[in-house]
Amino acid sequence: MMNNESYYKEAMDKDKSMGRTSPVDMKKQIFCNRTLNMKSIIAVGFDMDYTLAQYKSETFETMAYHGTVKKLVYDLGYPKELLQWNFDWNYMVRGLVLDKRRGNFLKMDRHKYVKLAYHGFSELPRQERSATYGNSPFQQAYDEPDYALIDTLFSLAEAYLFAQLVEFIDEYPEKIPPAARAKSDGELSIPFNFSQVYKDIRAAVDLCHRDGTLKQAVAEQPSKYIHFDPLLLPMLKMLRESGRLTFIVTNSLWDYTNVVMSYLCRNSELDKINSSNFDWLNYFDLVITGSAKPGFFAEEKRCGFFEVDISSGMLMNTDNGTPLPQVGDVDFRRFSASKNGIKQPCRVFQGGKVQHLHRLLGIESGSQVLYIGDHIYGDILRSKKKPGWRTMLVIPELEQELELFHQTIPTRKELRLLREKRDIIEDQIEQLNFDIRSSKYSDDNHKAALSKKEGLEAERDRIRDLHRDILRKCHVKFHETWGQLMQTGYQSSRFANQVERFACLYTSQVTNLCYYSTEKSFRTTEDFMPHELKSLEI
Repeated sequence: MMNNESYYKEAMDKDKSMGRTSPVDMKKQIFCNRTLNMKSIIAVGFDMDYTLAQYKSETFETMAYHGTVKKLVYDLGYPKELLQWNFDWNYMVRGLVLDKRRGNFLKMDRHKYVKLAYHGFSELPRQERSATYGNSPFQQAYDEPDYALIDTLFSLAEAYLFAQLVEFIDEYPEKIPPAARAKSDGELSIPFNFSQVYKDIRAAVDLCHRDGTLKQAVAEQPSKYIHFDPLLLPMLKMLRESGRLTFIVTNSLWDYTNVVMSYLCRNSELDKINSSNFDWLNYFDLVITGSAKPGFFAEEKRCGFFEVDISSGMLMNTDNGTPLPQVGDVDFRRFSASKNGIKQPCRVFQGGKVQHLHRLLGIESGSQVLYIGDHIYGDILRSKKKPGWRTMLVIPELEQELELFHQTIPTRKELRLLREKRDIIEDQIEQLNFDIRSSKYSDDNHKAALSKKEGLEAERDRIRDLHRDILRKCHVKFHETWGQLMQTGYQSSRFANQVERFACLYTSQVTNLCYYSTEKSFRTTEDFMPHELKSLEI
């Protein structure tokens, strides 16, 4: 049996064989918002979709997009022109807020000030953006029911489709179904209310998931839709060898979970996929499918908790996890996989709530659990607030974000110097204005002061325009439309603020755990106020 160091070395060797960078690479690091000592963690849990399983957006989201369009056309009566549309999987990003009624997409900073707004694919002028979102005497919450958060990678395809429909409806409002033609909103002074269109898209997405076409396609060709990560098994082995319990809590049902995990839990991408031997269960102590997160974390949730027969997919009622025998049959083994000669090292359940998981794993305190997921609301916020789990957020976009951030460091330094220079010039202009108003100068000196002021104003405008041009180039380097994921202007973005508030740790891939000891103590960096930072620069 290998020790932790052996698993670590195995992970490193696999990483290097794929041409990846060394463990010290910033893109592979785990970043800490709240100090977390792994020695206090007895159980590590995982979401599956977009956490253990990283989907290929160019194939999976494209398939989901076209499936949704078909449902809109054939089930909800939208025009057939939609079938000719295409999906740009690079366009939308996480962290945007969707204004359902106006058909607008908003990017805002940590204080919820809207810094960028698009109606469909058309950018709103600054004046219109400010008039719409900046003149309220009260701070808007930007929550349901009027707004939707694009906070998961699953949301990108439907958001892009909504933008397309906004543009289409603006030009051809008569072509959409009568039921989708919500009346104009007089309260907002908008000609068309897009709320029903958004509801139709959500309904079409749900139809795609319910009819099984998406998961059937993944089951037939998982390598087309899911990235294979050779570090996944070394990571799971390392955690289990360290004595940690491991579990999965996923909203996916058992049949799909088994397909995906059978594909991922192989020693090599070349190994044959066998979803009927259930070997992947050896790496977990408990699997809960159909969890209906975030409701799973609600104490008041009342729902059935069923044990899954892994060979047939059948469900059996339980009493807090204890099987309830059927009339005339007191032996639950008839229901288990062992009846078919299948060794089942890990019990699988469907539904339930977090208290069931704590009971089955013998967890006394939520702080003993580290849960890793990709959904800021469904995985991170609720698991942290309700049972008090420690959390790690997976942000796949972070790798590219970090790479581009380091490429733009010289540009950022230039922008900072320009800002400082502009501040100095503006202070000089204000001082001259004060002196001129106070009649401090003689006539000749007064003319000289005015001339000097004009020169400073011209230099200020030149620096402002140069700064704006450089900032725009830096913005589009990250994303042509939305810019940097974690920033909006000079403030953290709303998405970054949520990451900082709710995730104890965050990283680009779940398997980045391979680069750290299972006894690692993650510590936060020191926080500074602006006046403290200014002092450190001296």
